[in-house]
Amino acid sequence: MTTETTVTWLTQEAYDRLASELEALSTVGRIEIAKKIESAREEGDLKENSGYHAAKDEQGKQEARIRTLVVLLRNAEVGHAPESKGVVEPGTVITATIAGDEERFLIGSREIAGDSDLDVYSEQSPLGAAIIGLKVGSKTSYTTPNGKEIAVEIFAVETWGGN
Repeated sequence: MTTETTVTWLTQEAYDRLASELEALSTVGRIEIAKKIESAREEGDLKENSGYHAAKDEQGKQEARIRTLVVLLRNAEVGHAPESKGVVEPGTVITATIAGDEERFLIGSREIAGDSDLDVYSEQSPLGAAIIGLKVGSKTSYTTPNGKEIAVEIFAVETWGGN
């Protein structure tokens, strides 16, 4: 069995923000959810106790987020956004025509975008994989999961500024 580890590029700000979230979820978050479950359990019959089931669902989602953050932070490459050299790479902002529409988006982990309204595409996504390493002016296409072929032309590659 082979396990593939994906390295994720993060800014220091994104790493710190995610580490703080992990700390909060792993400590205070777990205590709060345990209290909710215990309180709901005291209400009686667990089969028809919607508060109990809602708290257990919340606990499951919280634990999944904790696991995601642990793996992400363990495999993070932390540093500054790469200085744009006109080549698409993780941590750059791309302006491209995709299927005839101009779009501006970030290549990398959704986590680095923070509060930005930019769309984010992973470098492992069909679009990301198709354009990584391309230069300004390059044209290519990629196949969507439903089999549709999408044309892409790169117009600009910028350094991610965090906003």
